[in-house]
Amino acid sequence: MSNTFSGRGNLGAAPTLRHAERGGESTPVTNLRIFFDRPKPDGNGGFEDKGGFWLDVALWGPRAEQAARLLPKGARVHVEGELFESTWSDRETGEERSRLEVRASAVDLDLARVEDVTFRQRDERAGGTDA
Repeated sequence: MSNTFSGRGNLGAAPTLRHAERGGESTPVTNLRIFFDRPKPDGNGGFEDKGGFWLDVALWGPRAEQAARLLPKGARVHVEGELFESTWSDRETGEERSRLEVRASAVDLDLARVEDVTFRQRDERAGGTDA
């Protein structure tokens, strides 16, 4: 069974950036709360809302810092990654809790809502590749 996730949705809140200790180093992590909707063509050139769902998305590494800096609340994004279940004990009741989350490998803007783009210069010291 695959746990691959791919979906489009809107950020319900501004991204939050934190740093987590990983292997003795601090790694940036951005948490996103996204509503993944299910628009379907209505046959008249428009779309009909077929419902949707909320998921928490975590993006790690250099892209996490960029996402936190660039993505505003309401931004339309495409997310790819792995689904996983997070579990914990409720502090007040001691009950086991769980929820599905996405560990994103990519978070991209949906270009239908982008009005302007500015590119940074390539870093030649890094062999011409950008993260």
